[in-house]
Amino acid sequence: MNTLRRIVTTFILATTVIAAPVYAAHDYADGSKNDDPRFDTNAPPAYSMMGDLIIARPFGLLATVAVTGAFVITLPFSALGGNVPEAAKALIVAPARETFARCLGCTRPHGAFHDSDTENSN
Repeated sequence: MNTLRRIVTTFILATTVIAAPVYAAHDYADGSKNDDPRFDTNAPPAYSMMGDLIIARPFGLLATVAVTGAFVITLPFSALGGNVPEAAKALIVAPARETFARCLGCTRPHGAFHDSDTENSN
């Protein structure tokens, strides 16, 4: 009788330990319940992240520096025309956002940067 009790207890404990992560994973897999990008099931693949890290980010940094120089050169003309904020947004903010505000491998920025862009377009 003692042996049967041990077997049943071991089986119940093993089933509980194995089944617990399954229920937790089900909650994270449902995208409507969790908006955390770390648990996004549609995350970009690893090769996309590596390409972004090795190729796109360095070129984005170079483009941000070059376009910032162009903004400084054209700043007097933008000030005369009264469109300094628009020029700054187009020449500094947009390239910097693409370089620094995107997750690795993503094609568009997440979070507040992306939301503020849609609010200002109205």
